[in-house]
Amino acid sequence: MKKKSGARKGGAQAARKPLIGKLVIFGVGLIGGSFALALKEQRAVARVVGVGRSRANLLTARRLGIIDEIAADAATAVRDADVVLLAVPLAQNAAVLAQIAPHLGPQTIVTDAGSTKLDIIAQARRYLGAQFGRFVPAHPIAGTEKSGAKAAFAALFRDHELIVTPVRETDPQAVKKVAAAWRLAGMRVNKMDAAAHDRMFALVSHLPHVVAYALVGQVAGYKDAQTLLAHTGGGFRDTTRIAGSSPEMWRDICLSNRDALLQALDDYLAEFERLRGLLAANDGAALEQRFAAARDARARWLKRK
Repeated sequence: MKKKSGARKGGAQAARKPLIGKLVIFGVGLIGGSFALALKEQRAVARVVGVGRSRANLLTARRLGIIDEIAADAATAVRDADVVLLAVPLAQNAAVLAQIAPHLGPQTIVTDAGSTKLDIIAQARRYLGAQFGRFVPAHPIAGTEKSGAKAAFAALFRDHELIVTPVRETDPQAVKKVAAAWRLAGMRVNKMDAAAHDRMFALVSHLPHVVAYALVGQVAGYKDAQTLLAHTGGGFRDTTRIAGSSPEMWRDICLSNRDALLQALDDYLAEFERLRGLLAANDGAALEQRFAAARDARARWLKRK
């Protein structure tokens, strides 16, 4: 009987073996930090190493238990790593890939959390060489307007979607492991073509952020801006909430997805011109019809969620 009990105990211990032994996070902010906390909550990672530009932020991350240690440099960080997550501003990805490429082990998986995919795939192909097949492009669709390690929380990804955009060379086992990690963080996982992904998010994510920044910038540019802003209500606040996001991050996203975002902006300007024309023509019936169509489309979208 004791032997059987011991066998069960050993099996339970094996079952509790973490999915990831050593996780290295470049950029321990909202996304990277929340990923680490979610995996720790699930006991799915044994050790988390943090790398970043701000020593103060890394110290905060270690104090909060997000990471277990701070790496001295990129080469030391990725040594013997099971998974490397790039959660830095998009403009830093190429430099990080170039730094870590010579030091990656043959089984190390590199993945990212950026909201554009064609650019990071091209960069990974350029810098990772033979290791490119172990790169898994991914986009967790979750976040807040806050940033830094203090903004991280384990529940950020629950009931949200992760999109992976593997290419022909991507190792299916690497995709499987990355997807499993994000599922443990609470996400639903779907696959998508990278170009289709970038067009989609130019329209439903990147464009809204540009619009929010533009609206605040317009109102703030008037001489009586303080008076105007003192009288804003919920509409202005709700429409511009995402203008509180990191300007550096959104600068990089806009430039990274430049072609798709320019097309989205052109289409948006055309819609604005259409509404302006109706207003100039004093065509109330057509204006109401346009608003009603948009309202109904939004209602259908919310009903499906």
